[in-house]
Amino acid sequence: MEIDIEEIKKNKDNREYVLEKVKIKGKILEFVSENLQDDEEIVKQALNQDGEALEFVSDRLKDKKEIIMLAMKTAPWTAFYASERLKADKELILESVKNYGQTLYYASQELRDDEEVVKTAVKNKGIIIKYASYRLRNNKEIAKIAMENDKRAYDFLTEELRNDEEIKELK
Repeated sequence: MEIDIEEIKKNKDNREYVLEKVKIKGKILEFVSENLQDDEEIVKQALNQDGEALEFVSDRLKDKKEIIMLAMKTAPWTAFYASERLKADKELILESVKNYGQTLYYASQELRDDEEVVKTAVKNKGIIIKYASYRLRNNKEIAKIAMENDKRAYDFLTEELRNDEEIKELK
């Protein structure tokens, strides 16, 4: 079913109308009032339909873990829309990097230095090691995982590891 954007704009403050339409196409949140972009029931319906609709959700709701986790079910990369506070939430970031290693780029500095988070991220996307802390870019176990996933990870390892014979062999 096609959605008429002009019709959505005309009804952007009509809660019942919007609630029905987001079940069909979550991204119509872009065209509704800020008030409805902050309505938890509407937002949840939109995210159930399409996690990418998180882009159009209010900042207040982007600070709710439940909302971000809901969006990530269908669009794991949407963790980057999370509030700064949630970008430091290990459970949330870990869940995202399982399916979308690039999330490490948006994670807090503390999580870029967390072995479990970084290991999970490089298993998904080896080259993402470039966003890990220096300490973990110098971790041989993590380096091996990254190299097995993507040989280009070698360029982002510490000099010490780039000179390691075992790591050189993986190149």
